[in-house]
Parts: sequence; C-alpha cells; structure tokens
Amino acid sequence: MPLHARIQRAIRQLIVDGALGPGKPLPASRALAKSLDVSRDTIEAAYAQLHAEGFIDRRVGSGSFVAEMTEFTPSRRLSHRNALLRNQATNLSKRGAAMFRGGGVREPLVPRAFAPGLPETRSFPLQLWERLERQVLKESGTRALLHGDPQGSEPLRRAIADYINLERGARASADSVLVLTSSQQAMTLCAIMLLDSGERIFIEDPAYYGARKAFDAAGLECVPIRVDCQGIVAERIIDDPHKARAVFLTPSHQFPTGATLALDRRLALIEWAARHQTWIIEDDYDSEFHYAGKPTACVQGLDPHNRTIYIGTFTKSLFPGLRIGYVVLPPQLVKPMTAARTLLDGHTASVAQLTLARFMEGGHFGAYVRMMRGIYAERLGILTRLMRTHLSAFVEPRVPIGGLQMPCMLKCDLSERAAIDAARRVGIELLGLSALHASDNGEAGFLMGFAAYTPAELEVAARKLAAVLRTVKNA
Repeated sequence: MPLHARIQRAIRQLIVDGALGPGKPLPASRALAKSLDVSRDTIEAAYAQLHAEGFIDRRVGSGSFVAEMTEFTPSRRLSHRNALLRNQATNLSKRGAAMFRGGGVREPLVPRAFAPGLPETRSFPLQLWERLERQVLKESGTRALLHGDPQGSEPLRRAIADYINLERGARASADSVLVLTSSQQAMTLCAIMLLDSGERIFIEDPAYYGARKAFDAAGLECVPIRVDCQGIVAERIIDDPHKARAVFLTPSHQFPTGATLALDRRLALIEWAARHQTWIIEDDYDSEFHYAGKPTACVQGLDPHNRTIYIGTFTKSLFPGLRIGYVVLPPQLVKPMTAARTLLDGHTASVAQLTLARFMEGGHFGAYVRMMRGIYAERLGILTRLMRTHLSAFVEPRVPIGGLQMPCMLKCDLSERAAIDAARRVGIELLGLSALHASDNGEAGFLMGFAAYTPAELEVAARKLAAVLRTVKNA
C-alpha cells in the first residue's frame, strides 16, 4: 500500500475510534512530514483524501481539523464496539453456536501418514485432465464463464447416472442427480430440508464425524444405533417405539469400522422407511475401492419406494481439490433441493464439471479407478504386514474389505489420547476411534489411512510410530 494511503488510513481510524474528536486540529503537513520522516507531498496526499471523504475540514490560513459529523459520535461507536467484542458469543444463533462448538470438519491440507480418507494424488493423469479442460474451454468459450445450472451440467449428471447405474446398481437418471461441492454439503441439505429442529435421526454408532456435526448443527436429535460386523443393527431401528424421521447409513464400508451392511438389513430398512414415510440417507463415500469380491448393490438401487437419498463424491475417487460431489434424489425432492442449493452457493464451477464429464465419458474415470483399486489393495496389504511386524505389541489391525483406511484397536495399557499425541509429535496423524462413539465406552484405537502413502512412506511411518509408542509406554 502506498505510504500516503497508510497514513491516511491510520488517521481515519483514529477519528473513527474517537481518539481524534470533532474539531480537533491536525498537525501541519510540514510538521507531520518531519515527524514521520516522509515528504510533505505524502502528507498532503493523505490529508487531501481525508478531506475528500469528509473526515477533515481544511481552512485556508488555519490548518486542518477533524470534521463535525452530526449523525456520528465517535465515543459511542468506540464503546459500542468494545461492548460487542466483550459479548461476541451472544451474537450467534443457536444453530451458529452449535456449528462453532462442533469445530467444523477439517481435512489435512498436506497428507502425512496416517491421515485417513485421503486418496493418492501423485498418480493422477494431470496432463490428460489439462488437455480435456482445454478442449472444454475451446468449445464452450466464454459460455463456461457464466452462471451454471444449479442442478449441475447435464453432461455430468448423465455421466454420473450412467456410472452408478452400472457400477453400483443404482436407479438414477440425469434428472434425478443434483451436483454439489461435496458430500458434506449434501448432508447439510438433507438435514435442513427433510427434518425440523428437534426431530430425531438414527445414526450409526460409531459414526462419521462430519455427518454427526451436520445433524447437530441443524438442531436434530441424533439417536445412535449400534454397529456390528454386519453393519447397523436394523432391529433397533424397526423396534424403536419413538421412531425417527430419517436414518443415516454408510452401508458399503461403514465409517469407521469398515463393515458392510448385510442384505437382509438393507431390505428391512427399505421396508421400514416405506411403511413410516421416513428417509434413508445413504453415504456411499468410497465404494469404488472394494478389494474382496463384488461390492453389494447400493441401497438406493434396491429401494422401489423412492425413500432413499444417495450421496456420492469424487473427493475420494479422484482428488480433494476437485470439490464435486452429488446426490441422487427421489423425484419429489429434486426441485426443493435444487432451490435450497441456490441459497448456499448457487452452482458448482462449470469448467470443472464439464471437464469431469468428458473424463468420465471417455472411459478415463473407470480406468483410473481400476488402477487405483489395485494400488490401494497392495498398500492395505503392506500396512497390515507392517502393523503385525512392528506394532503387534500395541494394536490389533482389523483389515477392511475396502476403503482408504484401516481401524486398529489398542491392546496395551497405553491410552488412546497418549498414543495420538505422541504420534503427532513425530509428524504422524492418527484419528482416534473412541470420539466417534456416542458414549464414553467406545473401544480405544485409531483409524490409519494408507491410500495416499507409498510403501516406503508407510514403512518409515510405521517404524517411527512403533518407536515413539515404545518410548511413551516405557516412560
């Protein structure tokens, strides 16, 4: 910022804060220039701008004075501002306070072992993506710079529907897809559009922290339902006398246990939702990466009653910076959800959408996912071996059949908090499992991501973690 502008702003702030009251004379330009060791022209430029804005009066032969402003009393403004600073918390709505207390959902900016949920990005075909993006810009021209369709570009919606129908057994059309920036945005939309504050929603226990925070922020009552090796215990939901307006599921790879929801439980929940006119919110966040057999069809594809809302994202399958997710909606929800989305962020960036559509239409998405599925399966095997070789005295790995992370349960007298803090001190990121449970008696352990790290990086981190845990245990 130019020097005269800095001086002008400093004087302006003194006037606004009341430190320089109405009618108070300002130093002569020559004297102030000497005091600040700047040229007189610099001070004159600052005073001229203050005069033009109405903050000071300049009187020939008398000098410059703080202007008299009849509608503004600086001392009151200053005291009011200080009062606001003292009472900031009271200015938040109940929903705003809940969102602030929840701390938001923060993802690591730079991957470091063993942060969970992060895909490998170094293998992404960036040159191919750039070529497709150039094609989009060449063909679309300046049209790509305008506002986009709030529901999402039609080519991308069609490509998404074709893909999930083929790969996930969904029942989707381009008209039923709403393109968003993330699965987190989809969960927030579901919370505020389908349920009123105070209404109940069944969630898995343990549960994905982003979902719980979205529902808490909307003022919903989250009712935890136990998860076992076959997913959420559906009988608890069906037999609950108080009922709820919705249930949130991660049926392909339950977060964080990795369990797959059994088919009979899926069908039972579908019938429950139809009978009570409730909603199933299905988060299919990383189903592309299934390493043992063919993945089970999604709940949405099994539901003939149109009571299931299917959430997907490209954050895990491609790269987090893409910021494109989507939701497949029952016909009656498409227009309301699209209208609500316009109040949040309008639409998703058109160039990214059209580039992704071309990436999928050309078969590149399917080929990339198949390649990464093999890489991730290999890295899961490597991490499992490393855990059993270097960390068997501390943790028991529970090898999942898919996903980007592995739960490991503590089996020594070391506390979860102590293990996580010790790991962080040596540059290792672990997500504690006990905090993902609704009660305080959740099993201690942590979630270990493996997808974003090479075999060499996994080995270095495993050895480092073993060493620091031994040090803490023996201290």
